Amino acid sequence: MSKKDNTGHIAPYPNPAGGWGALKHVALQLYRERVGAARLGTLLSQNQPNGFDCPGCAWPDRAHTATFEFCENGVKAVAAEATSKRARPELFASLTVAQLMEQSDYELEQHGRLTDPLVYDCASDKYLPIAWDDAFALIARHLKQLDDPDQAAFYTSGRASNEAAFLYQLFVRMYGTNNFPDCSNMCHEATSRGLPHTVGIGKGTVTLDDFELADTILIFGQNPATNHPRMMGELRECARRGAAIVSINPLKERGLQRFQDPQSPGEMLLNSSTHISSMFVQPRLGGDFALIKALAKRVVELDDEALGIGRPRVVDTDFIAAHTIGFHEFARDLRGESWHVLLEESGVEREQIERLVHTYINSERVIACWGMGLTQHKNSVATIQMLSNLMMMRGHIGRPGAGLCPVRGHSNVQGDRTVGIEEQPTAAFLDRLQQVFGFEPPRHHGYDVVSSIQAMIAGRLKVFIGLGGNFASATPDTELTWQGLRQCELTVHVATKLNRSHLVHGRAALILPTLGRTEIDLQDGVAQGVTVEDSMSMVHISYGINPPASPKLLSEIAIVARMAAATLGSAKVDWLGRAGNYALIRDDIEKVFDDFYDYNERVSRPGGFHLRVASREREWVTPSGKAQFLVNAVDRDTPIHRARAVHGKRLLTMMTTRSHDQYNTTIYGLDDRYRGVFGLRRVVFINRLDMEMLGFKAGDHVDVSSVWDDGVERRAKRFLLVEYDIPRGCVGAYYPETNPLVALASVAVGAGTPTSKSIPVLLHLVQDGGQT
Repeated sequence: MSKKDNTGHIAPYPNPAGGWGALKHVALQLYRERVGAARLGTLLSQNQPNGFDCPGCAWPDRAHTATFEFCENGVKAVAAEATSKRARPELFASLTVAQLMEQSDYELEQHGRLTDPLVYDCASDKYLPIAWDDAFALIARHLKQLDDPDQAAFYTSGRASNEAAFLYQLFVRMYGTNNFPDCSNMCHEATSRGLPHTVGIGKGTVTLDDFELADTILIFGQNPATNHPRMMGELRECARRGAAIVSINPLKERGLQRFQDPQSPGEMLLNSSTHISSMFVQPRLGGDFALIKALAKRVVELDDEALGIGRPRVVDTDFIAAHTIGFHEFARDLRGESWHVLLEESGVEREQIERLVHTYINSERVIACWGMGLTQHKNSVATIQMLSNLMMMRGHIGRPGAGLCPVRGHSNVQGDRTVGIEEQPTAAFLDRLQQVFGFEPPRHHGYDVVSSIQAMIAGRLKVFIGLGGNFASATPDTELTWQGLRQCELTVHVATKLNRSHLVHGRAALILPTLGRTEIDLQDGVAQGVTVEDSMSMVHISYGINPPASPKLLSEIAIVARMAAATLGSAKVDWLGRAGNYALIRDDIEKVFDDFYDYNERVSRPGGFHLRVASREREWVTPSGKAQFLVNAVDRDTPIHRARAVHGKRLLTMMTTRSHDQYNTTIYGLDDRYRGVFGLRRVVFINRLDMEMLGFKAGDHVDVSSVWDDGVERRAKRFLLVEYDIPRGCVGAYYPETNPLVALASVAVGAGTPTSKSIPVLLHLVQDGGQT
C-alpha cells in the first residue's frame, strides 16, 4: 500500500529503468514546459553533428554522428531551455525578492526563461530592468574600486563552453586573480587531485570503444539511470554480450538492476528488459576505501600463494616492472593490514569480497567507473588513489578494453578545467599565457568554493560573479553560505532561468540572461558554434537551432567579453572582436595548449577529436616518469567515528543524492519514481532495522540534525521516513534540502570537496503538532 503525505506518496515502482515510464515522463515534461510542436524537432538535433551538445551530463556519444540517442534527463534539460514560459520584467515587478524566496526551487524553475538584464533595487526589494551597457559599467566600477583583485571571485558552471571558459579565465587573470571557485570543487575534485599523483593526469583513460571489449565493469558510487541515462545503453550492450557488471553502491539503484531501452523495438513491444548488474555490493557510507583496499590485499595474498606453489602470478609483473614504482612498499602495507579493520570499515562481508576478487582476477580487461559516491568523503583522494592502485596491479590502465573512467557531471565540467578554470594553475600554463598575451599573470593560488565562502564571511571577498550555476543552493552549510553572499558588495549571475542564488544577493546585484545551448547564436549575422569536452576527452562543436528566448539575450561569450572590455579596456586583447567570431578564441586556445593544435580544423570534422590522455598510452607525467603506487592507511578518526563515539548506534551517516526529477540543483519535478517517491522531496531513506532500533516507523516525520566537531547545531526540518534497502547505520536524502547539514569546514583532504556523502546525523521524531 502507498503511504500518503499530503499530495505525495510512497509506492513501490516495479518497472525497469527507462522504457515506457521514461517516455511517459518525457511527455509530461514537454507538456509542463509548454514546448510547442515547432520545437519538438529540437530533440532530434541533440548530440548530432550539426546540432547542439546536450546541456545536461558529460557522458559521451558515439562519434557525435549516431542516430538520436534517447535520454530522459537530456530531454528534460532541453525542454527546460526550449520552454515557452518566460520570466519577464513583469514577474519581478509583481513580486519582491522576499516573496520569491518563499517559493520552492521547483516553483522558481517553473517561471521559465529570463528575458532581460535585471538590477536589484533595495528600496523596493525588487529586480528592475537595466540596460546592458549600464550593467557592465556597474560591474566594472565595483571591480575597479576594490583594493585588491583577490577581493573578487569568479565562479564557473560546468555548462560554460570551452570558449566562454577560456575567455573568462583570461579576463580574470588579466584583472589580477586566480580566484576560480567552480563546480569541479564540489564534485570530482578528488579525481583531479588524486590521479595526477598515481598516473600523471586527472582524467579518465578510456573511450566508448573500450566498453565493447571490457570483460568486467566496476561501477562505484554512481546511479547512471538518473544521472547519465545514455550510459545505460552502453551497459545494456555490455550485459547482453556477457560482460560482468558490478554495482558497488550503498543503494541498489533500479537502473543497475533492469533497464528497458526506449530505442529497442523488441524490448518496448514485448515489455521486456535487460538485467544489467551480475553482482551488487553495498558498502556502508565512507566504506569504499576499506573495500578497495581489501580487494587489493586479497590480490596480493593470492599472488603470494601462486608464487609459493609455482603457479602463474596474479599481479601483472611485466606491467609493474616496466611502468610503475612503489609496488613493493604498497604490497608490504597490504600484507600488514588487518582484515578485521577492513571488514568493519567497509561493511562488506568477507564472502562477498572473495566473489568480487574472483571476478576481478579472472578478467583480462576491467573498466572502473565512479561518480560522486567516491569523491564526496573526507578520504576521497586516498580512495581514488587506492582504486588506481588496484587497477595497476593487473595492468588495467593503457590496455584496450580497460582503464579508469571517472564519470563527470555537467556537460563541460572537464573542458572548463582543461582550458584554465583552475584556482591552482601550473607555472607552465601561466608562463604560456604570459608568452601569448603579454601580461604577468598572478602566480599565487586562489580561492576554491569553500575558501571563497569563508573569505566572504570574513569580509575578504566583496564581489562574486557567477558564470552559470546555482551557487547558493549547490554549496554546503547553507546558512553560512547565504550569510557570506549577503555580505558581498556585488553579486552577479549569468543564467538562463531564475534560481535561488539570484535571491540570496549582495548589496548590489545583477541577473544577466544568456542564450542556452539549444539556441541560435548569431554574431554579425554568422551562426557561431561552441565546443565542449566530455568525460572521455572528446571535443566537439555545438550549434543551437532554436530562436533565442528573447531578443535581449547575449551569449555567455559576449557577456564575458563586454565585462572584460568595460573593466580592462581593449589595448591588450580585442575582447569584442573575439565575441564576434568564436574561431578567434579557439585560435587563442591552440596557442596556449599544444594538444589543441589545428583546433578549428579538427573540431569541424564529424565527431570532433580526442584530446590526448598520456596515461591511456602508458606515458606517465609524474616526477619519476612512471605510474606510482601510493600507500594510504585506513582513516579511523573521521567526523563519523568521533560522533559515533559520543552518540553510539543512534548516530547515522547520511548521503545527499539527486532524485530522478532533478539535475544538480535544477528541479524538473517532484517524483523519484525508481525509488518509489512521488510528489515529495523531503524524505529520508532508512533501513528497517535502524527504524526499529530508534523506535520509529515508516511514514513518521523527523527532523535531521548533523553532529560536527564545531558544536554548531545544523538542522533540517520535517522529513518523511521511507524504508529502503540501504546498509545499517546509513541514510539518504535529497540535496539541496540537506545541504544545510554539511559543515563548511568538513572537506576532502587534498581536494577541498564538501563531504556530502558522509554526514554524521541524528534523527528526531516530530509529533503531530510539529514539535520535536
